[in-house]
Amino acid sequence: MDDYLSEKEQWEAVKTWFRENGLWIIAGVAVGGAGIGGYQWWNAHIDKVNGEASGKYEQLVTDLGRNDESGALTLLGELERDYSSTPYIDQARLAFARVYVESNRLDKAASVLEAVSQHSKDKQLALLARLRLARVQISQQKPDDALATLNGVDPGAFAAQFHEVRGDADLAKGDKGGALSEYRVAKTMDPGGGGGNSLLDLKISDLVAEAAPVPAAAAKTPTAQTQATK
Repeated sequence: MDDYLSEKEQWEAVKTWFRENGLWIIAGVAVGGAGIGGYQWWNAHIDKVNGEASGKYEQLVTDLGRNDESGALTLLGELERDYSSTPYIDQARLAFARVYVESNRLDKAASVLEAVSQHSKDKQLALLARLRLARVQISQQKPDDALATLNGVDPGAFAAQFHEVRGDADLAKGDKGGALSEYRVAKTMDPGGGGGNSLLDLKISDLVAEAAPVPAAAAKTPTAQTQATK
C-alpha cells in the first residue's frame, strides 16, 4: 500500500506508529541495556568473590603447611561463612583431611571426607573424596565400610582407582582371589596409569606368585632331605 502514499503521508504514518509504540521500544532498549549491565556486574562480582576465596584458600594451605591449624580453621570458617558459592570450601576440607590422615586422626579425616563426598556440588571432588574415604576406612580396619562407600556410584574418570581400592578392601578381608580380580580390572582400565602404576603392578605380581602352584620337584625336596637324615 505504501506505493500509493505520498512521502508526507508515509512520514505521518511513521510518526503515528512511533507515538503508539515508541514507549515500548525505549523501554525495551532500557531493559536490554540494564540486562547487559547487570550481566557484566555479576561476572565482575563472581570474579571478585572467587579471587578473594582463592587468596584465603592459599593462606589456609600455607597455615597447614606450617602446622598452624588454628589459623587454618579460622580461614575455613570464613570460607564457609562468606564464600559458600565457591569450590574452595571443598578444596580446603580436602586439605584438612590430608593433614588428619598424616597425623593418624583417621576419625576426623573420615568425617570430613564423608561430608565432601555427600555434599560437594563438584562431582569430581565428590568422587575423589569418596575414594579417599574408602582408603581411610581400610586403614581403620573397616573394609566392608570401604566397599559400601565405593559401591552404588558412577566412578567416571576414577574407575580404575575405584577397582584398585576395592581390591585393597578385598585383600584386607582376606579375599585374595577377589583382590587379584579387582587389581587386574584396574590394570586393564588404566594400563599406562599416566606413566605406569608400579604399586598396582607389585600388588598383582605378589598375589600371582602366592597363587602359583608349588613345582613338583620343590615339593619333593623336603621329603628327600628327610629320608637322607634317616
